[in-house]
Amino acid sequence: MSDSDQDSDHRQTIVTTAAAVVGPEIPISPGTACLVVIYGVELGKRIPLGTEPIECGRSMQSAIPLDDDAVSRRHACIQWNGSGYVIRDLNSTNGTYVNDVAVRERPLHDSDQLKIGRTIFKFIQGSNIELSYHEEIYRLMTCDGLTQVHNKRSFEAALEREVSRAVRYQRHLSLVVFDIDHFKRINDARGHLAGDAVLRQFAALVAASVRRDDVVARVGGEEFALLAPEIPIESARVLAEKLRVTISRTPFRFEDVDIQISSSFGVAAIAPETPLTPVELYRSADARLYQAKQAGRNRVV
Repeated sequence: MSDSDQDSDHRQTIVTTAAAVVGPEIPISPGTACLVVIYGVELGKRIPLGTEPIECGRSMQSAIPLDDDAVSRRHACIQWNGSGYVIRDLNSTNGTYVNDVAVRERPLHDSDQLKIGRTIFKFIQGSNIELSYHEEIYRLMTCDGLTQVHNKRSFEAALEREVSRAVRYQRHLSLVVFDIDHFKRINDARGHLAGDAVLRQFAALVAASVRRDDVVARVGGEEFALLAPEIPIESARVLAEKLRVTISRTPFRFEDVDIQISSSFGVAAIAPETPLTPVELYRSADARLYQAKQAGRNRVV
């Protein structure tokens, strides 16, 4: 496969991974749907939907007030149209997004993700909405709402578990800590909405490039970690280098504008002859990430 074919495949992976999967339509009636905040200040908040229109905006008179400079005073409205729920943008400055696609008006489907400013809602509908809501709350305990990879809490639990297993059975375990170079420049030049879009696409690309048993997590603002069980350090270095090259060749997109980025990687590992504690392993990888950035960024140490 040529580099251009690989780049095309990776771009397609970003689009398909970041979007929610829409299943077959389920007939619903008013009151059998809700929004759940999966990323934002009121994480986990449930907003029931009925027959009355619900407006989102920066105005305190909005049914869903959002204190965010990226949100217009009257930003978007969700309403029942007799057969389902529809979201409509109210000529907002920064747009309304459903599954990372800007929309003017669109019917909502179960599991759709709505992004208004920096807040992300998940639309849930169906006859067993109570169960679906509690399942979503449970998922939020382990998943980062913005990037859809493991959150820091889930990563720390996995790190403890995998280090204990590697030491007990004298197996390899590699940890890669990495971040986006000069990420603040993206936020400063293009705004936090562009930065959020890059983070989502970045995480989707990394998650699609590793094994199912590997743990990809967002552990800071633009910092991520990859936990790779039974992988020796040299193999982890090769994997990190492949990720570095893929990321540097992939144009990330926001509002039809390509944003080119690079990443720096720090790699550390446990081997049968060098057991480490979880704290020691993380500090080692993090120190090597710092070395990569000190050496000029866009490299693996």
